[in-house]
Amino acid sequence: MSQTKHYIVALLLAFSCFAYAQSNDIEDIEVQKMRISNTITQSEFDSERGDYSSAKNNLENALELALKVDDKHNQGVIYTKIGKLQLTVEEYEDAFVSLTRAADIQRELDDTPHLAITYSLKGKYHAAVEEYKDALGYLQSAKTLFEEQDMESRIPDVTLTQGKIQLQLKDYKTAKSLFENTIVLAKKTNQNDMLSEALIYSGKALDKLGNNKQGISLANEGLEIAQINQETDLINKAYLTLSDIYENDGNFSEAYVYLQKHVQLSDSILNIQRANISTEGKAEQIETYTKAELEKLQKRVEDQESDQNLAKITTILSIALITILSLLTLSLYKNNNIRLKSNNMLQEKNDDLDDLIEAMKKAELASKTKANFLSTVTHELRTPLYAVTGLTNMLLEEKPNAEQIPHLKSLKFSGDYLLTFINDILQINKIEANKVELDPVLFNLRTKVENVCSALNNSALDNNVQMHYEYHKDLPDTFIGDNLKISQILINLIGNAIKFTKDGDIWVRIYSISKKGDDHVLRFEIEDNGIGISKEKQENMFESFSQGSIQINRKYGGTGLGLSIVKGLIDILKGKIYVKSELGKGTTFFFEIPLTYAPESVKIEKEDYSKNISKLDISNIRILIVEDNKINQMITKKILNKMNLECDIVDNGEAAVEKVRENNYNVVLMDIHMPGISGLEATKIIRTFDKELTIFALTAVTLEDKMHEFDEAGFNDIISKPFKQEDFEKKLYEVLAQDQNAHTSSIN
Repeated sequence: MSQTKHYIVALLLAFSCFAYAQSNDIEDIEVQKMRISNTITQSEFDSERGDYSSAKNNLENALELALKVDDKHNQGVIYTKIGKLQLTVEEYEDAFVSLTRAADIQRELDDTPHLAITYSLKGKYHAAVEEYKDALGYLQSAKTLFEEQDMESRIPDVTLTQGKIQLQLKDYKTAKSLFENTIVLAKKTNQNDMLSEALIYSGKALDKLGNNKQGISLANEGLEIAQINQETDLINKAYLTLSDIYENDGNFSEAYVYLQKHVQLSDSILNIQRANISTEGKAEQIETYTKAELEKLQKRVEDQESDQNLAKITTILSIALITILSLLTLSLYKNNNIRLKSNNMLQEKNDDLDDLIEAMKKAELASKTKANFLSTVTHELRTPLYAVTGLTNMLLEEKPNAEQIPHLKSLKFSGDYLLTFINDILQINKIEANKVELDPVLFNLRTKVENVCSALNNSALDNNVQMHYEYHKDLPDTFIGDNLKISQILINLIGNAIKFTKDGDIWVRIYSISKKGDDHVLRFEIEDNGIGISKEKQENMFESFSQGSIQINRKYGGTGLGLSIVKGLIDILKGKIYVKSELGKGTTFFFEIPLTYAPESVKIEKEDYSKNISKLDISNIRILIVEDNKINQMITKKILNKMNLECDIVDNGEAAVEKVRENNYNVVLMDIHMPGISGLEATKIIRTFDKELTIFALTAVTLEDKMHEFDEAGFNDIISKPFKQEDFEKKLYEVLAQDQNAHTSSIN
């Protein structure tokens, strides 16, 4: 029995020793893991300070510990961080090895979040060595994994890199779209560094697409954010970008200013890096700038010796030396020759040129201010007008009392007049900004002029005026041209003739004055025997807001914009306009425009789209109205309800995004100016997860220089408020009919 006791005691002691040893081993592993975590944190701190040598040493120490305790998870993490650091200091071959090891471990452990990060870095590696196809493949994989893991904050870095690659591939439109997505997501996730860089690169893309002005605006916005957050590298990048854009825009003085800022900041960065990098490390990194790069630079200098003096070459070499020593500004020397030429040109310019540049800046500022003012004012006017005209039409359709009808018609007339005035202002602004484009189509000129005369005949009869229409018998009927602009010119000129003629006659004549093949120059004459125009008033009659006198304005009404619009449209059509008039004896306007004869005409029958919609199966159709104005909500909803269409309403962009995520809508009617995120930003976010949904911009914004933003944001079409109901019904019908046809085809 005693022996048994001793055996049991010995066994217990042995077990206790084993358990204690096991406990110590577990405790030791946890301590080691804590040391690994602390060492990684220290390396990240070193990297943020720019002390890459210390950061690398700490990561290698952490890796040694992770290998010792067989901590696979941290091994993968550390290899990823080492690869990222090696990419930063341009040790590309080493980076490839580190990232490949990281990916192998993470795939083995099914560590998807860290594998996504590694893929994004592998995309950057392949981009750095100009293997763009592989780069885009890894980046897309990273983006997909980030989305699956709900790691939304990581996506802006991926889309930003994708955009940079598309810039290199010269697919500037795709690059711009990717930078736009980055901007939206960076704002959403409060990543100011990503936002700043995306704005700067978006400026580059816009510059390449020919939109220098907006490119400068976005790059400046990115620069401001970088300055607020003291992001030195991004500030430097913005300086160089703005220098490039201003140079492409022909503004060499501003280009030189930003280039100088870039050079000075580059030198400052270099001094900081000299202080942070050890002598050994500095020597290693300077050696990475290969002899081939130096030889390229020397060749460029030699090529220019024939036409540039020694001082210029010395300056080039000085800038090149700063570039070679700088760890962040390799691109500087690539463009310095062009900028130096710009500088020399500027130094040779006299004070008159300086005055001219200053005057151009002021004119540009005035033009921009005017455009912004018009955009704001017209939007603020058109928004309530939507309510006025919409409510008036609704009340007139709802069988009002007999005594109410005259008041409602007066209200409708006032609304229509104010809308016409606003549209005239916008038309003038577009003409002055060269934003009006030709839209040539095949049309029947004879019928077009007859329709205009017929439409204005009632107004003529009200003034006891007889209209006479003469279309030359030898003139063909059908031509190719911008028939809408021709109609607008005729409506203005004939309308003026009616306005200033009482108890008289108006003649409209059309004939050809020259012909070469199928190309004609046609003359249009609009003659009246009304009050006429004095000689002194004829001199400025085509200017905006110009009328004969205050008394004429009060007696006959009008905005004074009609003839200014006519002159602008005729200039766009490459035509000329003349006037012959005498007080008390009437006025004749002649305008001549080139048109090309075409042998066939096309007849388009007007459709009732409201009835067409009622013929569709609309039982499951759902429409979302995004509008912050309560009255406009009610009007739009009532228009849809009259077509038996169901709709939901939200009053801000954030709610719209959530509604679209949670429901299946056929159409979204998106207002632009709303509290919180705008309709543009909301649409961009929706397009990140739903590419097929039909989204209409239902907006009062109409200036042409804003329209490209709607297309880039992902809108299918634009409906300007206040809209013509038949236009709205047509666009709605086309979408719903297309959806129904697609659904029917899929069933069959």
